[in-house]
Amino acid sequence: MIDIVEHGPIRVVRMRHGKVNALDLELLLALRETFAGLREAAAVVLTGHGSSFSAGVDLRRLLDGGEEYTAEFLPALSAACRAVFAHPRPVVAAVNGHAIAGGCILAAACDRRLMSAGTIGVTELAVGVPFPTVPLEVLRHAVGPATSDLVLSTRTMTAAEAATVGLVDRVVAPDELMDSALHEAERLARIPEQTFALTKTQLRREAIGRMDATEPIDRAQLLDTWTSAEARTAIAAFLAELAARRPRAARRTEERSHPDGS
Repeated sequence: MIDIVEHGPIRVVRMRHGKVNALDLELLLALRETFAGLREAAAVVLTGHGSSFSAGVDLRRLLDGGEEYTAEFLPALSAACRAVFAHPRPVVAAVNGHAIAGGCILAAACDRRLMSAGTIGVTELAVGVPFPTVPLEVLRHAVGPATSDLVLSTRTMTAAEAATVGLVDRVVAPDELMDSALHEAERLARIPEQTFALTKTQLRREAIGRMDATEPIDRAQLLDTWTSAEARTAIAAFLAELAARRPRAARRTEERSHPDGS
């Protein structure tokens, strides 16, 4: 589910969960536990495998699990995002592919974000569910004034487009991504540990303060909204649209590969 590879004092944390690293309860709990155990690492690089960094929340699990699953899932989502966001040591995202919705938030929670392929964006409203407080504050910290546009437009962007709004710090070639991320992690790790930790706390103090103030208030309302009949209908419709879109995309790919229809 999660691979950890040592590169000297740097730890590379690679999500390896299904085809697209979809965020379910098990992966979120594993992420939180992993980051809790990495406080002695000089720095962390967070990445995915295959064509995705993470394609976001496993919506089918939400529908299948109902209110009981969702009641466990929502706090786990916030806790995992916060574990990355508040980790005291440098965290660099090596965004190797699609980073959608919750996957985008995990990338945004990192101190620096390098991206080589795929698209990135927050699509929660298109799915029909609201943001929990923690992910929304993580995004607000990362992109500031661009937050409202990204949330309300639900658009996904290329790495180059994301760099224009600060969601990505640097676009790199796929074959250079990991070396570049490790180099950035090593650079940040050379900063004295207490100096970096204090600076990170100062930079994120307002966001964490808003999380602390509003997350308990929003918790019950979020569960009611995510498990409402309206939201479940919207999620089911979104999944049906995705399923209908995939065969067409596959046919177009095949036609481009075999224009004569062979």
